[in-house]
Amino acid sequence: MLRVDHVGEVCAQALYQAQALTARSSQLRAQMQDAAAQEVDHLAWTERRLNQLGDRTSLLNPLWYAGAFGLGLLAGWAGDRWSLGFVVETERQVEQHLAGHLDQLPTADASSRAIVEQMKADEAAHADAAERSGATELPLVVKRAMRLAARVMTSTAHHI
Repeated sequence: MLRVDHVGEVCAQALYQAQALTARSSQLRAQMQDAAAQEVDHLAWTERRLNQLGDRTSLLNPLWYAGAFGLGLLAGWAGDRWSLGFVVETERQVEQHLAGHLDQLPTADASSRAIVEQMKADEAAHADAAERSGATELPLVVKRAMRLAARVMTSTAHHI
């Protein structure tokens, strides 16, 4: 599970970096850069915990990064309000995903649980900030496509 969470953080880096590059307003650019900086902590925490557990990160991380960067560029090119909407939907889906991981993690694994709980809180804060900044709600078809893409990523990253 932590490998999948690590891949999510690799993708978050790519998304936020691409969206910062394409942001039209300096305020949104700064918001995306701040979120990316916070995601660096998540990346470090999950990688460190994987090492402690004797596991590894996904072998496909460069592919995940490239794909997410492309999606971030598309979201950014659509305009700031759409880009913010993409952040909201991404982070809400990640919150649900992390809640599921918390349900599955053993209660005795306090270290992993603390990491996932903090990540979940931070992702909620990113979504809330994007909503306050004027996010446009994405069409249902886009939300469903994002959920499908996330399923493919998580099931693949679990193994590779």
